[in-house]
Amino acid sequence: MTDTAPPAELLPATRRALFHRIAVGQAEGRAPSLVGAVVRDGQLVWSGARSAPGGPAPDADTQYRIGSLTKTFVAVLVLRLRDEGLLDLADPVRKHLADPLATADVDPVIGDATVAQLLAHLSGIAAEARGPWWERTPGDLRPELSDVFGERPQRHPAGRTFHYSNPGYALLGALVEQLRGAPWGEVLHREVLAPLGMTRTSVTPQQPYAQGWAVHPWADVVQREAVEEMGRMGPAGQLWSTAADLARFAAFLARGDDRVLSAATLAEMRRPATPPEGSAWDGSYGLGLQMARRNGRLLFGHTGSMPGFLATLWVSQDEGLAGITLANVTSGLFASTIAADLVRIVAEHEPPVPEPWSPLTDVDPELLALTGDWYWGTHAYVLRLNAERWLELGPLRGSGRGSRFRPEPDGTWTGLDGYHAGETLRVVRTEPAARTADGVQTTGPTTHLDVGTFVFTREPYEPSGVVPGTLDPAGWHGQTAADQG
Repeated sequence: MTDTAPPAELLPATRRALFHRIAVGQAEGRAPSLVGAVVRDGQLVWSGARSAPGGPAPDADTQYRIGSLTKTFVAVLVLRLRDEGLLDLADPVRKHLADPLATADVDPVIGDATVAQLLAHLSGIAAEARGPWWERTPGDLRPELSDVFGERPQRHPAGRTFHYSNPGYALLGALVEQLRGAPWGEVLHREVLAPLGMTRTSVTPQQPYAQGWAVHPWADVVQREAVEEMGRMGPAGQLWSTAADLARFAAFLARGDDRVLSAATLAEMRRPATPPEGSAWDGSYGLGLQMARRNGRLLFGHTGSMPGFLATLWVSQDEGLAGITLANVTSGLFASTIAADLVRIVAEHEPPVPEPWSPLTDVDPELLALTGDWYWGTHAYVLRLNAERWLELGPLRGSGRGSRFRPEPDGTWTGLDGYHAGETLRVVRTEPAARTADGVQTTGPTTHLDVGTFVFTREPYEPSGVVPGTLDPAGWHGQTAADQG
């Protein structure tokens, strides 16, 4: 949800740098028009446009087709169904679409894909709909699901590898329609667009909107691109939107809005569904959201393209910034790079000012006593106490298995990120918690922390910590020549 306070204006030098980036992008990308926008702390703080001389002058209220950004909106609808208990992400899609799939005579293997696999492009389903080229032909050529998937829909074993699938999102759109009893576009308007105030986002274009163009790769000449309705493939790339509306959507993706989706569910959507390979990964995919490393920062959002149009929305959660680009050109313009650069420019020109430090107002002495050094075997860790009883466990030096932990009502903590995400942290004592006759809670001394069965003790291999395995009865001692033999 966006703030109600007026947005703080960007400095003139920042605005100049942003406009320069848009101007360079439009010129080098040879786009008939390009619109850019920046969101800071949930509010649209800058928008700018550049267009060919003599052409229409777009602004933040001009509609462009946003292509695969549509997928993120569809994913929000699916996660709403999950949060309402109407489905589980582990459900095979046939559990909810058995009748439509059977009626359409779709290959039964399609129904084995889980909802989560479809959201994360792990279903192994073909990348594109059966011919002819679906982005450039009317959707009524594919009136049934069987017309979308064709004779050999499965290209990889489900769950084994990332394989971007547009038909997979057609299936998710059908899932939304089945469980809501209405077309996915109507459901989207009612459940997402209207609550977020996105009045200029729609399934079909609404004036003012940009005309899509193709630019010849070797000459500065253009031709109009036709606009086709996608039909069954609509959930993969049908939507039209504006920079101002996408700014509202960016604010929602960053903060959540309980009328649509909670912040916790949105955080789940942007976690990589498959572990990125190596520490230097530059791209991954969650549940309907792309992740990318650009200019040394982690961004999430989505890119989009359709004949005549390119779009990108990137959010930097840590900096409270988002960059948006919309262009009416088929190819040649690097919309993703420009959107990331808009974020970079604001971050470099006007780095966020941190909130002032202040001490905690109320501290549990028993929790305070837990802070400090802990050892996982011989690895030194530090436990820190944050506000509202949150804990943070991380290595004393270098990299390691660090995590933040959220307190639970039963006296345990749940890991939120890192290696211990979803795991339970327990404080193990010699005696369980109890209350005396006058209501005072008492506990025995702490022996160790149990983090998903890993034992953390106050000293390396502390015998009183019940370290699993057999500890050397001699304990710590110097090494002699005989020991080395």
